Amino acid sequence: MEEILARLAAANIQLLPITQIENHFVFERDGFISLVERTRAGGFGRIGSAGLLTDRGMAVLMERSARMVFIAKGLELEATEEQVLTLRAFDRDLRAALAS
Repeated sequence: MEEILARLAAANIQLLPITQIENHFVFERDGFISLVERTRAGGFGRIGSAGLLTDRGMAVLMERSARMVFIAKGLELEATEEQVLTLRAFDRDLRAALAS
């Protein structure tokens, strides 16, 4: 577990202290988040899709009419190329840090 936490810290990925979600950890970097299943032993399980943290919750990245957009309930934001690259890098780095 210490090795995983060290890899997360090295990748500038932080664990958000969200107590309302009991079955998942929430990891964040650069305004992007991902839910990670909390195992019975308190470890890290399956990793969910990464998305943009907004005031309406997590917005997922989708392709619409040949453009990339972040979509959440009642919200649609056009994604810049930089945001798409940053989101994908966060997802890749989170998965690498949590790999056993």
